[in-house]
Amino acid sequence: MTKSFLSISLVLVISFILLGASSLLSAKSSQSPEAQKMIDDPRWTLIWADEFEAEELNTSNWRFDIGNKNGWGNAELQYYTEGNNLSFENGMLVIEARREDVYESNRLYNYTSTRLKTEGKFSFQYGRVEARIKFPYGKGLWPAFWMLGDNFRYVGWPMCGEIDIVEFLGHDKWTVYGTLHGPNYSGSSGISGKYRLDQLNSPSFVDEFHVFGIMWDEEEIIWYIDDIIYHRVRREAIENRNDLWVFDGEFFIILNLAVGGYWPGYPDFDTPFPARMYVDYVRVYQWND
Repeated sequence: MTKSFLSISLVLVISFILLGASSLLSAKSSQSPEAQKMIDDPRWTLIWADEFEAEELNTSNWRFDIGNKNGWGNAELQYYTEGNNLSFENGMLVIEARREDVYESNRLYNYTSTRLKTEGKFSFQYGRVEARIKFPYGKGLWPAFWMLGDNFRYVGWPMCGEIDIVEFLGHDKWTVYGTLHGPNYSGSSGISGKYRLDQLNSPSFVDEFHVFGIMWDEEEIIWYIDDIIYHRVRREAIENRNDLWVFDGEFFIILNLAVGGYWPGYPDFDTPFPARMYVDYVRVYQWND
């Protein structure tokens, strides 16, 4: 990023301090003119996008993760298929979780879903990435839009770094989370912020689309929903804890709808299936003075 981007960010840091933020790791939500200016600045240049306007997956952009991989480290229940749980509707990508049986390697899985990634197709270092998404409601559903470091296969997790742009727990239709994972701050110790809608004045995350994104440079990562900044993590704060900042390499994008896991809990008889996660677009921008 350039000094121009960092100077706008500095204004936001000062405004957060004036609001009474207690730590440089995170800060209160901001819907200030500075926040809006930062997100909408015309110097953000689109470098990659998938608008999902075709009736099939663009395999130049995406590939599938397949299987269960021992619950993906989270005791998840779903088996990810190679396209069977993916469709397109009105210019949107639809990821569908189903209650159905799949046998694989002498094991029975009772749910299927989809996990897409741009690994080996597209990755980037620094910028702004966002997606417009509507989530499914139901206990045990765990949709996410996130990123892993390109060096994942060589250094492993969490040394590769993980940026959870947005995660949603299906039993709470009003709250979303943005989290950073790295060495010594991973899993339940990840550095997380959350945003909760006003239940009296706003449609929930399952009733309406929202734009979820981050702005990322060598000094910090900032999370936003629509025009509201609600979480930020600064390199300085990580290094002041004697931890490693592992977010200077290239990262790839992941979209998935998990079923069950340690954090969301597990489906019950009231969880509606099929459950659908709708993605209108994914866009990546970089700063260009």
